Amino acid sequence: MSATTGTAPGPVPVEGAVPVEGAVLVKGAVPVKEPAGPRPARVPRLRALDGLRLLAALMVAAYHYGGRDGEVSTAWGTSPRLQFPTASEWFAYGCLGVQVFFVISGFVICMSGWGRTPRAYFASRVSRLMPAYWAAIVLVTVVFALPPVVYRAVSPSDALLNLTLLQQPLGVDRVLGVCWTLWAEVRFYALFAVAVVLPGVTRHRVVLFCAVWTLAAAMAQASGEPFLKTLLMPEYAPFFIGGIGLYLVHRDRRDATAWGIVVVSWLTGQHHAVADLWHAPDPDFFSYRSAGVIVLIVTAGFALVAAIALRWFSWANWRWLTVAGALTYPFYLVHEHLGWVVIGALHRTLGVPAYATLPLTVTAMLALAWLLNRFVEDRATPWLRNALTSGARVRGTGAGQAP
Repeated sequence: MSATTGTAPGPVPVEGAVPVEGAVLVKGAVPVKEPAGPRPARVPRLRALDGLRLLAALMVAAYHYGGRDGEVSTAWGTSPRLQFPTASEWFAYGCLGVQVFFVISGFVICMSGWGRTPRAYFASRVSRLMPAYWAAIVLVTVVFALPPVVYRAVSPSDALLNLTLLQQPLGVDRVLGVCWTLWAEVRFYALFAVAVVLPGVTRHRVVLFCAVWTLAAAMAQASGEPFLKTLLMPEYAPFFIGGIGLYLVHRDRRDATAWGIVVVSWLTGQHHAVADLWHAPDPDFFSYRSAGVIVLIVTAGFALVAAIALRWFSWANWRWLTVAGALTYPFYLVHEHLGWVVIGALHRTLGVPAYATLPLTVTAMLALAWLLNRFVEDRATPWLRNALTSGARVRGTGAGQAP
């Protein structure tokens, strides 16, 4: 990960080019001599952020495997509440891992978008999201069609449309249950691109974007207008905005405006989380959640990202955390639906006890995520990014930590 220090004077290096000592490489041009002066310092990767991403993904997996009813009950043969009488009550809070993801995403998108041209920003987002996503769509569709599995599959037409990530606004069945969060991410990327990246990222524009989006999201919620709520995402906006504010804190911990963005986002974010997830105790509900615990988990998510932004976890510089971060996205994509298949095979077919089936299923999904990362992402992502940025010029030195 490189730190962005602003727009360099003179010719701009092409993203992915290898610099020659004393020269800047420009595609289609001869090397041009660099101005004298020190090179920008290389900032260590925030490995703790990678670890937090995996923790959030494991929270979501706990929710999908043991914190709710639905299709997973068919895989277990009974309700997870009966499989995990005590733990299931805590697994039900795992869905809040999504809110933690959104805070991390706000941080990372602001960091990686700083100094990028719109074309480079678009290429980085598409190449990061789509290869593993396409592979997961194909994999789940094929596995669900196998005779020993035979889960209900979407129609061929709907499966093809799922490859675009536009299945939700177009109202068709989803192949992946978790893709609704990707639709939220895509809307966030688009808003940030239009308002910040297109005119050029500066602190002033980032602060203005956060302020306008916060107010507009609250007005969209008050209006009840479906289009405005879809566009501005009032229930998720505080988490993305809070992450952006925390990246500004990462750049300058004394930035009072950035801290104000974070505090307002935390206050509105915990409100939306409680409003969406809390309900009173009811014997007909499996996933009773306490409002107080929801607030504590949301607070912990903001606090952990803040601690990373302040470099309090700089000591957690273990290489395996980067590997964990690389596995997070493919694991998140495949763990739910393919996890049902593994749970059914282990627990109902082979008779493996539930307390052993759960960690074995997580391990199997992490192994599959490693394969997707190794043989799909590591190969397709650079190729797609280079194809989309061919001939593009990149402002500054910003690369960033991929979300």
